[in-house]
Amino acid sequence: MSSINSSSPVIFGCSGLRLTEEEKTFFKESQPLGFILFKRNIQDKSQLKALIEELKATLIHLTPPILIDQEGGRVARLSSPHWYHPPASALLVGKSLEESLNRVYETYSHIAEDLREMGITVNCAPVLDLHIKGADPIMGDRTFSSDPHMVAELGAMAIKAMKEGGVIPVMKHIPGHGSAACDSHKALPIVPLSFEELKDQFFPFKSNAECPWAMTAHIVYSAIDPLNPATQSRMVIQEIIRREIGFKGFLISDDIDMHALKGSLADRAQRSLEAGCDAVLQCSGKMKDMIEVMKRITPLSATYHKEAI
Repeated sequence: MSSINSSSPVIFGCSGLRLTEEEKTFFKESQPLGFILFKRNIQDKSQLKALIEELKATLIHLTPPILIDQEGGRVARLSSPHWYHPPASALLVGKSLEESLNRVYETYSHIAEDLREMGITVNCAPVLDLHIKGADPIMGDRTFSSDPHMVAELGAMAIKAMKEGGVIPVMKHIPGHGSAACDSHKALPIVPLSFEELKDQFFPFKSNAECPWAMTAHIVYSAIDPLNPATQSRMVIQEIIRREIGFKGFLISDDIDMHALKGSLADRAQRSLEAGCDAVLQCSGKMKDMIEVMKRITPLSATYHKEAI
């Protein structure tokens, strides 16, 4: 397959405020699908715009997705004084559904405006996980509510606001991270709920199955696949995410650097893609990690990516 007509199904981070010569060479050779930005990459508006142009210049495909996590609260890569720092999702819930919907729309419209101005095209939000009592606090105020219907409606409004603002939303963490008893950044959560008990957690995603992108959860759901986390489970991706939930859009893994996954980064990437993820996220920005990931990455056609995103 000609490299001119192909890109690699991986989204990489980068190390700093500008690209190193080594990064420029590597990205030109590996042709990742796109890039994800973190606080280590962000200083002010002019610097960020320049970095994004540098990233895009390394790729043959002209409109690569540029991702960021701009949820609000604890998870906001853009913040004051240069940008609006949105409140956490839980703080957007008011005394009535109408008030809550208005707050969500205003907040995510403002987020989209900031991202679009910078040239960031994809936001890894909204979080459609439920707030579950007794679960690990990693989710906490990143979630809208413990009520699946409330989460579904507020999530739909966030998705609508971003799409209208010209930014691709990514609902996460499909099929539901809410019951995780540990932080998947640190260890592999195992959720022992029955299929019937999991349906409430699927509901917000099922209600928003038309969202263009979704991000997987690094969680084992014992009732569905006791051996593999969702990101690397063909059973979860094909039978739950694609069939039960009905999501037909572009599916990306959560960061494969996270300790919930085992094996080398090359193994993690390969297993995630073989299970059915359309692309993997590898966020460290460390050259040795990116080189390792590319050992098992097979380029996919640009036509496929254009249709998918």
